[in-house]
Parts: sequence; C-alpha cells; structure tokens
Amino acid sequence: MALAKELMGTSILQEKQPSFHNSKSLKPMHHNHVSISQNGSFQTRFAKVVVKSAISEDIAKFVKSEKDKEKAVSFKVRAVLTVRNKVQEDFKETLVKKIDAFADQIGRNVVLELFSVEIDSKTRAPKKSKEGVLKDWSQKSNLKSEKVNYTSDILVESDFGVPGAITITNKHQKEFYLESITIEGFACGPVYFPCNSWVQSVNDHPEPRIFFSNQPYLPDQTPAGIKLLREKELRDLRGDGTGVRKLSDRIYDYDVYNDLGNPDRGNDFIRPLLGGQKIPYPRRCRTGRAPSDTDISAESRVEKPFPLYVPRDEQFDESKQNTFSTSRLKAVLHNLLPSMVASISKKHDFKGFSQIESLYSEGVLLKLGLQDDLIKKLRLPNLVTRLHESSQGGGLLKYDTPKILSKDRFSWLRDDEFARQALAGVNPVSIEKLKVFPPVSHLDPEIYGPQESALKEEHILGYLNGMTVQQAIEENKLFIIDYHDIYLPFLDRINALDERKAYATRTIFFLTPSGTLKPIAIELSLPRALPGSQPKRVLTPPIDATSNWTWQLAKAHVCSNDAGVHQLSHHWLRTHAAMEPFILSAHRQLSAMHPIYKLLDPHMRYTLEINAIARQNLLNADGVIEQGFTPGRYCMEISAAAYKHWRFDLEGLPADLIRRGMAVPDPSQRHGLKLLIEDYPYASDGLLIWEAIQDWVRTYVNRYYPDPSLVCNDRELQAWYAEVINVGHADLRYENWWPTLANAEDLTAILTTIIWLASAQHAALNFGQYPYGGYIPNRPPRMRRLIPDENDPEYASFLEDPQNYFLLALPSMLQSTKYMAVVDTLSTHSPDEEYIGERQQRDTWSGDAEMVEAFYGFASEIQRIEKEIEKRNRDMSLKNRCGAGVLPYELLAPSSEPGVTCRGIPNSVSI
Repeated sequence: MALAKELMGTSILQEKQPSFHNSKSLKPMHHNHVSISQNGSFQTRFAKVVVKSAISEDIAKFVKSEKDKEKAVSFKVRAVLTVRNKVQEDFKETLVKKIDAFADQIGRNVVLELFSVEIDSKTRAPKKSKEGVLKDWSQKSNLKSEKVNYTSDILVESDFGVPGAITITNKHQKEFYLESITIEGFACGPVYFPCNSWVQSVNDHPEPRIFFSNQPYLPDQTPAGIKLLREKELRDLRGDGTGVRKLSDRIYDYDVYNDLGNPDRGNDFIRPLLGGQKIPYPRRCRTGRAPSDTDISAESRVEKPFPLYVPRDEQFDESKQNTFSTSRLKAVLHNLLPSMVASISKKHDFKGFSQIESLYSEGVLLKLGLQDDLIKKLRLPNLVTRLHESSQGGGLLKYDTPKILSKDRFSWLRDDEFARQALAGVNPVSIEKLKVFPPVSHLDPEIYGPQESALKEEHILGYLNGMTVQQAIEENKLFIIDYHDIYLPFLDRINALDERKAYATRTIFFLTPSGTLKPIAIELSLPRALPGSQPKRVLTPPIDATSNWTWQLAKAHVCSNDAGVHQLSHHWLRTHAAMEPFILSAHRQLSAMHPIYKLLDPHMRYTLEINAIARQNLLNADGVIEQGFTPGRYCMEISAAAYKHWRFDLEGLPADLIRRGMAVPDPSQRHGLKLLIEDYPYASDGLLIWEAIQDWVRTYVNRYYPDPSLVCNDRELQAWYAEVINVGHADLRYENWWPTLANAEDLTAILTTIIWLASAQHAALNFGQYPYGGYIPNRPPRMRRLIPDENDPEYASFLEDPQNYFLLALPSMLQSTKYMAVVDTLSTHSPDEEYIGERQQRDTWSGDAEMVEAFYGFASEIQRIEKEIEKRNRDMSLKNRCGAGVLPYELLAPSSEPGVTCRGIPNSVSI
C-alpha cells in the first residue's frame, strides 16, 4: 500500500471507516481534497472519509449555550467547481458568454444543492442542503485559462451527514464542461465529485443534473439518501425510445443500421437495412431522425459537415476534434483537389513504381501537373491556397513515407515479407492452421458449385522439405488464409461493377525450419457462371519471368481480399460495431457509482462518436469504404455475412488463437497455451497484454464480488449484460455460446474480453493501416483487372508490358491518393490519447485506495511489457520482427507519441 499512501496522502484520520460493501476486508475510501491557498491557487491532497455527524469549526460561532448544542444548527460548506474552457471560441460563443456573465449578476445563476447519504428520520426523505449559487462566475468570465475554479457557499444542517450527491441547475444560456466538484467544510474531510460532463442550460434541459461522489457502491449497498437519485439518473439516460435526439441530449438507445443508404438520391444509393432477421447485425446508437421521403424503413441522412447525434458526453473534446479536423482537412486537400484535376484533365494511372514513390517526395499536385497558376484558376478557398503557397514541394499535398518503405523499398515484392505480414502486419488474425487438405467450402453446392478445392497434392508437394502433405499437417507445418467462402457469394455482383475485379482466394503457407512462413500455393476462384473464365485456378511460386508476374498479380489479389476482410470484418465489425451495444447498455444500466462502470469508463471513450462518423462518411453509400475497396456497394453486406459467425465467447485472444488452430491448450505454459508458430509477434506480444489485463480485472472484480451471490444479485450488472445480448445483439440472442454471468470468474472473463477488444485488439488492427497500406502495391484495397491467361484478349498486352498491366490492375492515382489520405487519418494518434495503463483522472476514478494500488501495479506491468517487446524486436533469432529490411513489431507496444507511429495501445476505440 506504500504507493497508494503516497498517492492518496498520508494525513489519514484514525476514526472508524464505514464500508460500502458487505465484506469486512474492504479498506477505507479516500477522496481528493482541493484546498484554496491565500493567493487563490489550488492544492490537492487526499484524506480519509469518515461517516459521522458533520461538526465544523464554523459551528462554534453559532453555539450560544449548552441547550443550543442539542439543536440542529446550520453552517456553511464550500463547493469548488472546476470548469474547463474552450481554447478557441467563435464569435457567437464569445457573445453568449458575455451575456451569461451579465445575466449571472442579475440572478440567472448556476445553482447547487447537496444530498446526504442519509434519510431524514422524520420526513423519510433524503436530507438536502439549502440551494447555493456560484458567486464568482461573472468576475471570472474573461479568464482565458483552460480551467477555471468557481466557488459557492452552501448552507447545511449540522446533522446533515456525508454528502453523496449534488445537483446542478444551469440558468445560463450556454452549456459548460464541468470537470469536478470538491466540497469542503465537513468533518469527514473534503468530498470529491468527478463529473467530466457537459451541463446544459435549463432552456435545453430543465431538470437539474445529478452527480455522485467518487465512492463506489453496488446497487444494494447504495445509501438510502441517494438511492432514488441513482435510479432517476439511469432512467434519464435511457429516455423513452421516442423523438428526434438533439445534439445536447444525453440519451442512450438502440437502432438498426438503416442510415447507410440515401434512397432519396436514387437507386444507386439504396442499401439494405442491417439488423434484424433478414440480415443480422449489431445495433447502433439511435438518433430518432425521420424516415427518408422515398423509403419509410430508411432513416433520413445527415450529411457532413452537419454532425450526427451521439450523447453529448460522447462527442470529441476540443483537442481530439482539432486533431480530427486537421486530418480531415488533409483528406480534403488530398481528395478534393485531385478530383478537380480529374474533371479537367485525362485519367491518371500510375506509369511506374517511381511515380508512386514520388507521392512521398514531390506530392500529388506535381505528379498531376497542377501548377500554381492552375490552382489560382480553380479559385480554391483562401485557406487551401495559403497552405499550398506556404508548403514546400506540395506541403499537405505530400504524403508521409509509409513505414513499409522505410527499411527496404522492395520488401513488398518478396514472398517472405508477404508471409511475414500474415503474422506481424496490419491483419494478423486471419491465418489459420490447415487442418484438412484439400480445403473444403461450406457454401451450398447447389448455388455455388462443387465444394472441392482445385488444390492438389502435386501443387505443394515439392515445397514441403521432403514431407508428405499429411505429415506436414500432423507436424503443424501448413497454414492457410482462406477467403473463399466470404467472397464467393458476392463475386458475380462485384465483378459486374465498373473498375472492380476480384477472386475468392485461398493461400497455403509452409512453416520453414527458421520459423518463417513461405507461400507455396494460391487458389483463385470465380463463380461458375462467369463466362470465358476458369472457375478455379491454382498458382505456385514462379519458375520464369511470366509466372513471376502472374504470381505477383495473384499475391495482389490475395492482399486485396485481405484488406477487405480486415477492414469490414476484423476491424470495423469486431472492434467497432460489436462493441457499441456493450457501451450503450453500460450507460443505460450501470450507474456512474457502479464499480464496473468505473472500470469500463476509460475503455468506452469516443467510441460512439467515431462510429457515428464512420456511418456518415466511411461506411455509407458511395462513402470512402465503398469507393476504396473492391467490393464497392457490397462492403457492408460482406461485414454482415461475417457477423453470422461472430462469437463473443471466442473474441478473447487465447480462445481466438485456439479457434484458428494457431495455439493448443497447454497448462504447463505461462498463458495456458502453446503457440504452433513461436515467432508469431501479434500472438506472443498480445498474450503479455492479455494476461496483464486479465490479472488487473480479476483483482478488481474480486474486490467487489468476494461472493458469487453478489454477482447474481447485482441487478444493474445483470441488466447490463442481459440488455447487451437481448437488445444490442438481438439477432444472436438465442445462440447458446453466450457466456454465463453467475460468479466473479465469469465477470472477469467477460470484462477482460471487452477491454482487450477495445484496447489492444483494436490497436493491432488499426494503427498499422497507413504504415503498411499507405504504399498501395503492398496492400491494394481495390483491384481493377483479373489475371489474364492464354485465351484472354488482354494476354498479349500483359506479355508486352507486364509492369504496366500490374499497375493498371491496382487503383488509379486518384483512387489511391484518396485511400491513402483516409488511412493516414485512421492511423493517427491524437495528443489527448489515453493509453493502456494510464488514467487521465487517475486521482478521481476510484475512491478505493486498494484499487488505486492495484491499478498502479497494472501500469507497472504494462511498462515492463513494453521493455520486453523492445527486447524482442532486437532479437535476431526472431526473424519475423528483426533482420535486414524487416520492420519491428510495435503495434502492441503500449505507448506512443502523437501522429502516425505504427505503435501504441489507446484505452478505447477512439479512431
């Protein structure tokens, strides 16, 4: 406890401390103490909360006689409110702020009222203070500091007890961001209220806002004085499921994905509804917008720059918004200008690999021949023109060099790098152990043709170091990335689209004695109905110049399949969409006082906002994803097809590795399993992070649930989990694989999986997108040509200039630059990022000193893991992460600087 004592302060009173829990083993609660010095500065320390009648020194001035001591006497306590200002205000915000300062002087104040944890023995109602008002709002209205502290004196009775809640009524016109409140003057010491929320004007929300102290309580252990307030706050957050949501609302509710299309724009913008019996999908945050004019089942669209609704406290704060807006401006400059050029000039395809690389050295404008005089003729906004004029060699129109090119410009051409990225690239979660050869499809043969693969033993026998295929399978030497079944049902429709061509691919890898993989066969499948094409085709490593180019094209098609599955299934579905119901339900069913809400809180930050932005700009009809990826308008249907096989019980890292055959249970191993490929950077680093999260969560859960009955009888906890299943994932609610929630171990497993998905799993899948995908030939998201054979009319042009044919198969320059700008944004860490092992309000998130100590133990373990990962990246025996031209694996290194770093694990899905 030494660290906790240092953190919480050592001036701890020795009176008896009440427990908020049934267990006698619980340690005293602590609260932050903010004291005001003579010069007006604020100092922080911690003091122990002691529940007894509040006896203040102020009472002495009211005591007239011995008889008066027996009476309830009123005395003043002081409230200190910390409000966060906006750094940049527009004219309207500044004007309203001045009006509020004037109105405050004439009685339009911010009003506070304290609630005791005790019930009045006579009225049986919660004990309340007199109303107090902020007395220095108008005087401090012109302060430009980021945080401003306001004070209020509140009158309470001497038998008030300990405050457990406070209500705030904002009679100004403008909302304000309330970070915290500290109440001083009680004998128990300062009482701390973490708020971190926007307080709306009564013009928007007449009801007072409720905030609770930082002392955690399970529902049945909530003090009587604040029990009704706890219930009311949750009812307010749930809403009644009706009405159009205002941007100022704080209501969390569910809806289906019926807002991706825009039927009012025409048939090309109609998209199927996702969510329901026909096309199962997770639920998203409800906005309540009216239906479109032409389709009552489709929600009307809100197009950028107008924001989609998410509850007010889920919106990006100013720092995050500025980072995102800057990235969006970069995307506009990368995308809008080339689009303008495209309208006045010929179609641009890459003429050589050097032209692609020049995007990083010269910029897209020079490559398009767009000179300064042409920019002026286009009459671009002044800001864009200034940015161009102040730039060097293109400025914001010049891309950063992707990390894949940083150590070896030609690494992407090598088979060993193609295979290495299956274990240590941006999508290391598709590879599986090959269990049956040839692989078998699970699609309906009546619709999709024979289930048998075209792969034969003779295709791969020569690459198995003398083993038979069966021996290689038994000795765990063969692995596969199989995209046959996910793509084949869509190929007819995809290949009918303009400028899009795809196969359903299977790739077989052999594990070499050095611990690296090598690709030994690629199967390319097409629907049997496609005229003039081979339905199945197998390519093996090249033996001459012609087969070298067909092999490179085959690998490009595999990477395109991989990019689509990565983005639509593993990244978006598993870490964004599938997590949203857990977050919505947590806000609806778990009080801010609930220990589990406090644990989950940092892992829910910004997720609803980034998901709303994705629905508006990325996943929508003709949005960035549809334009950038081969499946086009069928992208989200592919994502929905993957959801049919989603299982929450297999989303944890150990269960996922075992499901894919990449590990086997082994109790003798540290993590309880043995990796079949020891040098599997994603898995080996991930298991370190998984174990640290699991140990921290187990310690936390056991603290509050020492007895299984506490889990079963926690009505908020059970309601949260039941709503996730029955409402948030309603289309899968009858599946028998949902984990039970009956004891502390069940809860630990569920919470560990959620935190893993929100932090490390998302980081591993997200922050390498530009470092690996920013060089289009390495991971082309979109392919425009199939591989020609001898009977194809294009075969002659392929033989004449295979490099040009390869480049024509990749996205065009305009398509590429747009995609690059988007993944650059998605791969960027903002300056306010909160990484795993960090809590930005670490002194306020829990009133439990023992849990603060445990959290710092978790933080220390995360730091140790980071050093271990750095050590591994220097180990020359680990050839999948160290060697000449080999990128170190840092996507699960916990910390990062801002920007595109290809490392860092934020606490939440925040981009």
